[in-house]
Amino acid sequence: MISIREKIAQQIIGIDQALMQKAGARLDSLTKPKGSLGRLEELAKQVVGITGRETPSLKHKVIFTLAGDHGVTDEGISAYPQEVTPQMVYNFLNGGAGINVLARHAGCRVVVADVGIARDLDPHPGLVIKKINYGTKNIAKGPAMAPEEAEAVIRAGIEIFEEEYRKGIDIIGTGDMGIGNTTASSAITACFTGKAVETVTGRGTGIDDRLFSRKIDVIKQALRINKPDPADPLSVLAKVGGFEIGGLSGIILAAGARKVPVVIDGFISGAAALVAFHIQPLIRDYLIASHRSVEQGHRIILEHIGLKPVLELDLRLGEGTGAALGINVVDAAVKIMNEMATFSQAHVSKEIG
Repeated sequence: MISIREKIAQQIIGIDQALMQKAGARLDSLTKPKGSLGRLEELAKQVVGITGRETPSLKHKVIFTLAGDHGVTDEGISAYPQEVTPQMVYNFLNGGAGINVLARHAGCRVVVADVGIARDLDPHPGLVIKKINYGTKNIAKGPAMAPEEAEAVIRAGIEIFEEEYRKGIDIIGTGDMGIGNTTASSAITACFTGKAVETVTGRGTGIDDRLFSRKIDVIKQALRINKPDPADPLSVLAKVGGFEIGGLSGIILAAGARKVPVVIDGFISGAAALVAFHIQPLIRDYLIASHRSVEQGHRIILEHIGLKPVLELDLRLGEGTGAALGINVVDAAVKIMNEMATFSQAHVSKEIG
């Protein structure tokens, strides 16, 4: 029997190249030198190709911020305790976090979901609960989750997207919260890209040299013990991943199936995109990398998938903050294409001299 994950992956098709050419002709007719708005023009064409609409509107913007805990924090690889995960989720729900500020600025609504926090949270009208388990297991000692849990969390991500899609979605951003998730993301990145653990691992929450060395050793141990198979993306997620990473992978795949542009945030969102890309490589053309994180593994992820970041701001917060900024830029690009006058409309000569 085919899984929901497989069904969604089969629904993702190549983006509309013919419409992108028409969008390019429209952009070339605007009152500016050809190509003078650079990356904005490329983004506008990409959104046309993704949506299949010549004049797309990005009215309904959503940031999905998923939260989950990681058993690997038992190894002492983070500057913050696991209790910070639920504390920050309450901060999201109360509108006081960085993602809330930047989402308001960009006109995005924020959807916060618990897919694997290690404790039950108080009920809140803004909280989506799709908890698969109370955090992952310690990947330094065994698999993060059972294979059926990996399948379940991708399905949960698909369901979270679909529930919001019914309310209206034109573009989405991805975000995360989970103490220990840069460790899982580093393991995922090393597995899929074949790069050395030292090359893909960063300092996460700002750990010192001693903890950084410990983190690298723990990731190497996790890969050695679990032996994730890069040819089997579900295996990689189950053995060294995280619930929020898997949930975001499901959201990314669901968005692609619905022809919705996906603006990914930093390293953790990048790891989720990496899983989704290895499930269905066609998802690449639906992805927009909002920025390049200072986490060194993020650069490697973007190169592996083939994505060029929109912004370079030395960000490393996560939550979807970079995605909110990226959505703002993409929205500006689409408005340029839709609202800027052509030479003929403005009665401006295209002749030189």
